[in-house]
Amino acid sequence: MGSVYVAEFDYELFVIGAGSGGVRAGRMAAAKGVRVAIAEDLYLGGTCVNVGCVPKKLYVYASHYAESFHEGEGFGLSAQSVRFDWAVLRDNKKSEIARLNGIYGNLLRNSGCDIVNGRARITGAHSVEVAGKTYTAERILVATGGWPFVPEFPGSEHAISSNEVFDLEQFPKRLIVVGGGYIAVEFAGIFAGLGAQTDLLYRGDMILRGFDNEVREFTAQEIVKKGVNLNLNADIVKIDKLGDGSLVAELTDGRVLEADQILYATGRKPKTQGLGLEEIGVELNKSGAVVVNDNFQSSVPSVYAIGDVIDRVQLTPVALAEGMALVRHLYADGEAKVDYELIPTAVFCQPNIGTVGLSEEQAVERYAKVDIYRSEFRALKHTISGSDERTLMKMIVDRETDRVIGVHMVGAEAGEIIQGIAVALKAGATKAVFDSTIGIHPTAAEEFVTMREPTRRLGH
Repeated sequence: MGSVYVAEFDYELFVIGAGSGGVRAGRMAAAKGVRVAIAEDLYLGGTCVNVGCVPKKLYVYASHYAESFHEGEGFGLSAQSVRFDWAVLRDNKKSEIARLNGIYGNLLRNSGCDIVNGRARITGAHSVEVAGKTYTAERILVATGGWPFVPEFPGSEHAISSNEVFDLEQFPKRLIVVGGGYIAVEFAGIFAGLGAQTDLLYRGDMILRGFDNEVREFTAQEIVKKGVNLNLNADIVKIDKLGDGSLVAELTDGRVLEADQILYATGRKPKTQGLGLEEIGVELNKSGAVVVNDNFQSSVPSVYAIGDVIDRVQLTPVALAEGMALVRHLYADGEAKVDYELIPTAVFCQPNIGTVGLSEEQAVERYAKVDIYRSEFRALKHTISGSDERTLMKMIVDRETDRVIGVHMVGAEAGEIIQGIAVALKAGATKAVFDSTIGIHPTAAEEFVTMREPTRRLGH
């Protein structure tokens, strides 16, 4: 099939964006003998590797140490004069990211992809221009991801986004984080843990919209215990910069907060501007996302899109799954089907949140009879550590089939625990299966197989 196109196009697949989704699609297609080019104007590995999940998790690890040193005293270990050096963390992170960039480059080159450096612009249904040179392609894949969005208001140019926060010259002793989603909550926890005076501002009634309500409220209580000043129903109307470089934020309620940095984590938008998509007739929705069908095909048949730029589920593993599904569909006669049900996620706030399946609110909408199992406790470690951190575990069961349809946890290592439980839910586990599983003692995770009586029964 490929040989027909040898003379007609430079490439069979031209990928725009070397992030999680684009790299996976490009490598997999190249491994099948497809002639692939991939264009990138910023950094190999995209958001996740450079300014997302990877550096974020490294900073989360860092932010736990101060607390761990303190907790160690209850176990007889006392650490004296512990100092935090921001520059060491930042620069060690930088060298690790540089190493990963190199690995991504090698993976692409070894798979047979051509890497084109520069910003790509689509100039026709089968043509892409990068750095003044035009490349032709049978198919074009848009995998440009998302970009942080800072709203415009007086002084908004003084705010930073998650792109800049990792590499600040100085550690901000006073930080304001604006937003109520998982990115805002994670960064508030990171900087509070590292010793910054941290204010989290959210214009709504409760953080983490879209998560289970009980999980949201429990998490809010826990992060306040960790030193995050939570300001709900609050927003910034104006930022002024003082002579000494500090920032003054005026809030909707008239209060004034001073800070060294103000981080906006109020959402990400699909990165489609200036790509030339509208000019060739690719339909975008109101948020700028590429509209695609079940096969990730846009309104222009030769142009496809995957990952954050289609704004379905903004998660690295989802972009990877979409990239693999697309390659199967195009080059291996498979279906481009991705199962978006039961996607497990974690929020690396402190303590962590892990969740898979439906929230209680969604379950009640979808099922007539729902049983809720809930357990809240102080982890064994904290009986001696002196910490007042508590753990929440919750299971949601469809009473008519006994299937477990949602599992939620707020507590240490929630992401690690929920990953395993996600497998059980994918396999269709019932509550009886959980009940017949023997626990590992003593662990927090065993609580999920020892919840015997429902806390609440909803429906009739």
